Amino acid sequence: MKHPARTSRRTLLALIGASVASVPLLNSHGAAALSAAVGLDDPAKKEIAMKLVSSAENSSLDWKAQYKYIEDIGDGRGYTAGIIGFCSGTGDMLDLVELYTDRKPGNVLARYLPALRRVNGSDSHSGLDPNFPADWRRAAQDAEFRRAQDDERDRVYFNPAVRQGKTDGLRVLGQFAYYDAIVMHGDGDDPTSFRNIRARALNRARPPAQGGDEVTYLNAFLDARVWAMKQEEAHSDTSRVDTAQRVFLRKGNLDLNPPLDWKVYGDSYHIG
Repeated sequence: MKHPARTSRRTLLALIGASVASVPLLNSHGAAALSAAVGLDDPAKKEIAMKLVSSAENSSLDWKAQYKYIEDIGDGRGYTAGIIGFCSGTGDMLDLVELYTDRKPGNVLARYLPALRRVNGSDSHSGLDPNFPADWRRAAQDAEFRRAQDDERDRVYFNPAVRQGKTDGLRVLGQFAYYDAIVMHGDGDDPTSFRNIRARALNRARPPAQGGDEVTYLNAFLDARVWAMKQEEAHSDTSRVDTAQRVFLRKGNLDLNPPLDWKVYGDSYHIG
């Protein structure tokens, strides 16, 4: 089941930029060490990240099968679709289809742009039903649409999360914890946004870039994340933290090195 992000998540980039500016710079030795370290943006680590998120969002490690995914899960955000849970009610689906149409005018989804603009901010299907889901699945057969999904995922969620994680001096697990939080909660002024989850953690611990202990800080961040998840019924199952990210942290696997074993919603997963 998909768990899409909050309506306010489209403000992510500006807010991430502001929060990065507020973090003290690493000294030259620390910055050099961090830049030399493998991050979540390493291709092999990014593949792991995609599988981890897919296990929680789609109960499958086959994240590439999710380009065609689309359904309304009844959470008030309209249709949820694609590899990251783009939502018709939150604006990111609209941005995606606009990008796809810029690159490939006349595509099968282009005719839905007026309807996507009208339903943005609501759970309405007006102008989308009955054929939008079938046309989405048809579009997913197009490599250009799949590339657009990849690019929007990276621009809005993955790259900002990794950038903030590196700025905070976090290794791969910490960068992933940021990414998974942004995917679910987005960012904005609401208390459960990524920005405010991070702020809640900073009230309890300092990240390595500010001289703190990484494990202590990540525990504080995951505590704040669990609190945020429990504020919304659709996110109240916290196993993607409790029996996944927290397991890796307890084992000291801060670089997400395989083999990895975890559970989400009671289902077991393995990456060898």
